[in-house]
Amino acid sequence: MAQAATQTAPVASDPNLRPDDLARWKDVMGLPCTISVEIPLSAFKVRDLLTLERELVIGSAWPTTSNLPVRVNGEAVAWCEFEVIGSRLAIRLTELV
Repeated sequence: MAQAATQTAPVASDPNLRPDDLARWKDVMGLPCTISVEIPLSAFKVRDLLTLERELVIGSAWPTTSNLPVRVNGEAVAWCEFEVIGSRLAIRLTELV
């Protein structure tokens, strides 16, 4: 299963962007991206998919200490770990690909 979210691109006021970087990326800065975090569920079957219900908890053999792959528009870009911030689930990037 994957968790998807949308994030906005850096804006022109970002102090980390050099003027030549801003000029080079200007045309694509406003394009939307889909970020997904993949949680491997190797034992998940089609019959499990067909019996999904609200509030069902799906177990994973993935260790909680292991990083999860992050994809942007289907391309692997980073690894992350989950983090709870208040009542929201977030990801913390741990490594860029």
